[in-house]
Amino acid sequence: MPNKAFITGVTGQDGAYLSQLLLNKGYEVYGLVRRLSTPNYWRLEELGIRDKVCILEGDMTDSHSVNSIVKSIRPLEVYNLAAQSFVATSWQQPVLTTEVNALGTLNVLNAVKLYSPEARFYQASTSEMYGNSNINNTQDEHTPLHPRSPYAISKLAAHWFTINYRESFGMFACSGILFNHESPLRGIEFVTRKITDGVARIKCGLSDHIALGNLDAKRDWGFAGDYVEAMWLMLQQEQPDDFVISTGINHSIRDFLDAAFSAVGISNWEPYIRQDPRFMRPAELHELCGKNSKAQEKLGWRPKVAFDELVRMMVEADLKRIEKESTAKTRYEPSLVAGH
Repeated sequence: MPNKAFITGVTGQDGAYLSQLLLNKGYEVYGLVRRLSTPNYWRLEELGIRDKVCILEGDMTDSHSVNSIVKSIRPLEVYNLAAQSFVATSWQQPVLTTEVNALGTLNVLNAVKLYSPEARFYQASTSEMYGNSNINNTQDEHTPLHPRSPYAISKLAAHWFTINYRESFGMFACSGILFNHESPLRGIEFVTRKITDGVARIKCGLSDHIALGNLDAKRDWGFAGDYVEAMWLMLQQEQPDDFVISTGINHSIRDFLDAAFSAVGISNWEPYIRQDPRFMRPAELHELCGKNSKAQEKLGWRPKVAFDELVRMMVEADLKRIEKESTAKTRYEPSLVAGH
């Protein structure tokens, strides 16, 4: 019998790449989605796996809903990726963010404990939990945690719930402290995708600027497709543990702009950028750079896609999307010929 995997947040960037990875390994993949009037399966469709994932509707904040799903599947691996993950929104909706990210994780952990206790559990933790803490300008598994947004605080609670269930009930429960990871499947609301989409539109003559916040913030950016492999590897170990997953190299927003505009042959991006105070964080997180030596040593994991390659990949994907949109628009526009 194939392994059964249950993924919350299956329609997100990581959920889609993880589904693809697990399907390629012969798993049965079940994915939790919120009940929406218009389902959002574009990432699964783009990877060509929509019809291979068993979609289950449910609510992370409803323990009865989560219990029922876990009881019916009895998965061997559970990947908790669902979250309100846009940091800016967490200041506007801190209660919702906490309910989904912290209470939702607790509901999944409890459901696994009750109805699938042999399952291995993965929690999607985040480098945002560190805030501005660092040791020698890097963060690892021992760096103090000092979150600086409602999002990061909610994820820290989920992180500690995972550790507590591991220590209290002997569950195989791991947390991956993932640093920023991007891809062509990243949501348009995130700054990286906002940049690559904006660059593509500028190149195609559809826009003349991109509005951004702090250009000096530095992040450790990797490819999401690489990072989901680390998630899987954590659940294949003999003992559960927590791991930093990162590239070990950080870049500023300015560096990202350099790479993105260079991908379309524009050397000077400054005339196309407008800084907007609306996009500044109330409490800024200045610099993140993960130390991934533990993951290299114990998981045998290393990132494969370099920064410039990642940015170029995202820009090229957005150029193709715009070309596809333009073709579809031309195809369905009414004829402009006289008399028609």
